[in-house]
Amino acid sequence: MSEAASREADTEARDLLEAIVRTPSVSRDEEAAAERLVEFFEAHGREAWLDEVGNVRAPADDAVLLTSHIDTVPGDIPVRVEETDEGDVLWGRGSVDAKGPLCAMAVAAVRTGASFVGVIGEEVDSKGARHLVEDRETAPGAVVNGEPSGWEGITLGYRGLLAGTYVATSESGHSSRPENNAIQDAIDWWSAVDDEFETDEWHPVFERVTCKPVDFKGGTSSDGLSVEATMDVQLRVPPEYSTDEIREIADGFLENGTVNWDDKVEPVMQSPRTSAARAFRAAIRKQGGEPTLLRKTGTSDMNVYAKAWDCPMVTYGPGDSDLDHAPNEHLPLDEYDRSVAVLETATERLLED
Repeated sequence: MSEAASREADTEARDLLEAIVRTPSVSRDEEAAAERLVEFFEAHGREAWLDEVGNVRAPADDAVLLTSHIDTVPGDIPVRVEETDEGDVLWGRGSVDAKGPLCAMAVAAVRTGASFVGVIGEEVDSKGARHLVEDRETAPGAVVNGEPSGWEGITLGYRGLLAGTYVATSESGHSSRPENNAIQDAIDWWSAVDDEFETDEWHPVFERVTCKPVDFKGGTSSDGLSVEATMDVQLRVPPEYSTDEIREIADGFLENGTVNWDDKVEPVMQSPRTSAARAFRAAIRKQGGEPTLLRKTGTSDMNVYAKAWDCPMVTYGPGDSDLDHAPNEHLPLDEYDRSVAVLETATERLLED
């Protein structure tokens, strides 16, 4: 029998996870899963409620705030527990991103007395996290944000995001004319921006500005008098830049058209020497693991918290992040059990500091 199969299962934690995964909570429809979390806290004698935006609030010892998101992306993956030689595996949308981390934190919160918030909307606009920082008067002592890192991984950094919509208009005319039309202006602008941030293939992705057009519409207007182009773009921003610096560079290549920059999230990079990082390294080793420090190329609610609060923070949670949003999303339950134990140990250490 494998080590995974021989370990004693954390039945309480597994029951909560399966119940939450079985409760759909696609972004903007998280209420049923949120209410199930409130019931879990109340069953353990903890006060909990849904705030005005739908976050689950369960305040307690604010020396540590455990927080993860309730919402998932769409996708119907039949929920089942599959027995394997390596132990049981839970399949279902959100099992990795991020109901595994969410439920592990809820269990650790009731067992240690730490504060807990389950936030909404992380997959779309971080509405829950943004409300949380606006609603609090002071920062917590430390923040543990829940996202899949693998039970031995500790995420310390995320790139930021700058997103906007480019719009240009030009007079209509015969396609044989040499002057640029709006579509060419859009292409030229974006090509210049992309070229500005081009790096060689050996440059770490985390340290690059990566540029992605995510939608494009262009053609002759309905009245036939002009050519129009609209392009939605995203730039991922490494910690060496601010979003304002990237915006200034991108705007500098505009010759025709304008950009409405409507979303910006600052990058974050925490030191590996904070009390939170030290606590998690020690807790992972206690469970027999080898801690790995991670930097993620996307963004998370940790970006929102780091901009608002000057306190130690890490992101942690069970699961393989390569399975985020994937059609085969699944979580080994032994890994989940280990992450609960790591969270308990690390949280207790931080509460004692």
